[in-house]
Amino acid sequence: MTVYSVRPEATQAAIEAVLGEKIKHISTALGEVTVQVAAADYLAVAKALRDAPGCQFEQLIDLCGVDYSEYPAGSLDGRRYAVVSHLLSVSLNQRVRLKVFAPDDDMPMVASVNDIWNSANWFEREAFDLFGIVFDGHNDLRRILTDYGFIGHPFRKDFPVTGHVEMRFDAEQARVIYQPVTIETREITPRIVREDNYGGLQ
Repeated sequence: MTVYSVRPEATQAAIEAVLGEKIKHISTALGEVTVQVAAADYLAVAKALRDAPGCQFEQLIDLCGVDYSEYPAGSLDGRRYAVVSHLLSVSLNQRVRLKVFAPDDDMPMVASVNDIWNSANWFEREAFDLFGIVFDGHNDLRRILTDYGFIGHPFRKDFPVTGHVEMRFDAEQARVIYQPVTIETREITPRIVREDNYGGLQ
């Protein structure tokens, strides 16, 4: 059986027909459709993208957090934290990137889509762990990559590169302990050494 890929323009048209006014921004670039929606519509949009004819995005293949606080041109609607999901329609052989911004920078929160696509479970836990984005409705939202006693969210742009504390095993106490960071912050600029006739060029 031959499977044909739906052209991105057709995918965008189908999404526009299904979501209508729930779309805040939609575009096609480099053969990929990106649609942005408001946090209040996120759950309803996710269900529509999964179920509606012409969309049928049965699989969530990736979900991640983004911190736009140091983005040169700013984010699309001025918010700091976004959740970006990549959806795949196996039946129609098409993809879409779904983006939603958390409305509150101090307490970033969006709805969980784990009940729609169960593959979101660990992805949402990772975004919570690394960015501090809370997924409302997730039934097991806890850290997945950092240590149990870890403080902060290491992928936030304002998190120090060296971290706040370091962990080591103390032989005298026979346990793992936390202590202040002992790494000195310094800038390392690599030297570039080239011969006069580098690469045979004069």
